[in-house]
Amino acid sequence: MERRFSKPRFGERDFGDRFEKPVKEGETYDIEINEVGSKGDGIARVKNFVVFVPDTKKGEKCKIKINQVSRRFAIGEKVGGATKAEKEEVEEKIEEEPTEELEEGEIEDQ
Repeated sequence: MERRFSKPRFGERDFGDRFEKPVKEGETYDIEINEVGSKGDGIARVKNFVVFVPDTKKGEKCKIKINQVSRRFAIGEKVGGATKAEKEEVEEKIEEEPTEELEEGEIEDQ
């Protein structure tokens, strides 16, 4: 039976590809991981489009390559770490933080 109308019937959904995705397979992007998913994958957003990146941590800035794009999200892989300038910033923050060493037998106040 052939459909005569282009509209979906009652109860059917036809979302299709209503908008062009901001990411494309094979392209690389510089992103920051904003969240961590339930399976441990890092979650980033490119123009509000969700990208899952395995083996990343929250707050990590890295370069990714998109492997798969679906209707609602994309899956990428980490191809590069933080840039040299970003690594230096992290090292400076670590050096600036004061560290208090306790002497033997001394208990830290809470």
